[in-house]
Amino acid sequence: MKIYDVSVPIGEQTPVYEGDPKVVIETANAIAKGDTANVSKLCFGAHTATHVDAPNHFIEGTRKVDELPLEVLIGKARVVEIDKNAAAIESSHIENANLKGVERVLFKTRNSEFWNDLGQGFRKDFTYIAPDAAQKLVELDAKLVGIDYLSVEKFGSEDFATHITLLKNQIIIIEGLDLREVSGGDYELICLPLKIASGTGDGAPARTVLREL
Repeated sequence: MKIYDVSVPIGEQTPVYEGDPKVVIETANAIAKGDTANVSKLCFGAHTATHVDAPNHFIEGTRKVDELPLEVLIGKARVVEIDKNAAAIESSHIENANLKGVERVLFKTRNSEFWNDLGQGFRKDFTYIAPDAAQKLVELDAKLVGIDYLSVEKFGSEDFATHITLLKNQIIIIEGLDLREVSGGDYELICLPLKIASGTGDGAPARTVLREL
C-alpha cells in the first residue's frame, strides 16, 4: 500500500502568498554552541505551504481550525486531473468529473509543476476554482475541497466568492497540495492541521498524505 506525501516542505525558500508572512526558521539552541539540545524557532503564517482554511478565515464567528472535524479530514478522496491548459476550474469541469457522492475532492492542475522549483517565488498565474464551480461543489454536498497551489481563489479577486461559497457551507479547504506524483483516482486522505487554539483560528499548516486504497 503506497503512501504519497503531498505536503509542500516548509523552509525559507517556500513561496508564500503575496502579503503573507515569509518563512523564517532560526536556531534558538544548538548543541554545536554548547546547549544541551537543538531547538528551532519557527515563524510563518497560518497559510504557509500545504495548509487548511477553516470557515473563520473569511466568515467571522464561524468554526475555527481547532474545531474542524477529523472525520472530514480523514477518509476517501477523489483526485481529479484538470487539463493543463485550463486557467480556471469551471463548472463544466465539475459536471464532467462525475462527482456525485464524492465528499472529498482534490484538484490536480498545472499548478503542481510549480513545486519543481521553490526558488521561483510566488506565482500569480495559478489555476484556481471559479465561483460557479464552487457552487457546483456545494450542490454536490462536498465536505472538503483541495487544490495544488496556495489559493482556491483567483489572484486579485476582490469579492473572494470562491472562498466564501465553500466556507459558508462548512466545506473545508486544503491549499498548497503537491500532487506531482499522484494520478487521478480514489485514495485515502489523511490531513492533520496543527491544532492552533489561539488567534483567529483561520487555518493551519497540515501534513497531508494520500494512501492507495
